[in-house]
Amino acid sequence: MASSQEQEIVQIFMENVYGKSPDTSQQNQNHDGKKGHWLEKQMGIKPNASNAPDLLGFEMKNQTTSKTTFGDWSPNYFIFNDKEIIPREKGVTAVHRRNTHFLPIWGQPNIEKENRLSWSGKPIPKIDQWNGFGCILLVCPNNDIEIVYDYQRDLRLDKESIVPQRYRQSPIVIARWDATKLAKKVNDKFNQKGWFTCKTDNFGVYNQICFGDPITFNNWIYLVKIGVVFYDSGMYETNPRPYAQWRANNSYWDSLIRQTYP
Repeated sequence: MASSQEQEIVQIFMENVYGKSPDTSQQNQNHDGKKGHWLEKQMGIKPNASNAPDLLGFEMKNQTTSKTTFGDWSPNYFIFNDKEIIPREKGVTAVHRRNTHFLPIWGQPNIEKENRLSWSGKPIPKIDQWNGFGCILLVCPNNDIEIVYDYQRDLRLDKESIVPQRYRQSPIVIARWDATKLAKKVNDKFNQKGWFTCKTDNFGVYNQICFGDPITFNNWIYLVKIGVVFYDSGMYETNPRPYAQWRANNSYWDSLIRQTYP
């Protein structure tokens, strides 16, 4: 039998969301998350930066086209913030160091955006696979996650003019997520009561709310190890936000659904 919290969430959905299409006319039309903000408002969720579940112990997810995000969780370590490698300079911000010492080396120019540098798409490695930028995503024995760069595996024809000498000698870690901190994020968000997602029909009208069981960090890190959960960075030089998204395809999320209403 469903918990009282789950029943309450279903009631909120049926009264405020079911049978409706998102009204985003009062929101910034250039904002990708405008439909999600509408849904949050309808469900009584106030936007916040808390790592607690969204509603009554459950984490809410909105239907998206193909991928759904676990969280925007940045690395605890970036090489451009390493004082031993890049000494601090007065008045120089972390974003400036990123744009000067990171994106020109491991990012790629976007021709459609006037060659704006970004660390997204091709430069981002998959688990246990070296990419053309000489990078690989690894899960360490202690469950830390690292992105490692190896100059010898860098296939870019212009790498000699891009990569400083200090990064050419041996494989180096350019980003790392601490397992303890990741575990807290996953367990705080998803390992309480569980999670739910609100789905729409082909016309964009909300017609279902679906619930899944809690997800532990051990479950989550295993999914990273087998490539079901992947890192999907959206970093680019004109925006200070790192956009460090951990995601899974919707087909996987759907496989976790245990109950659907109505």
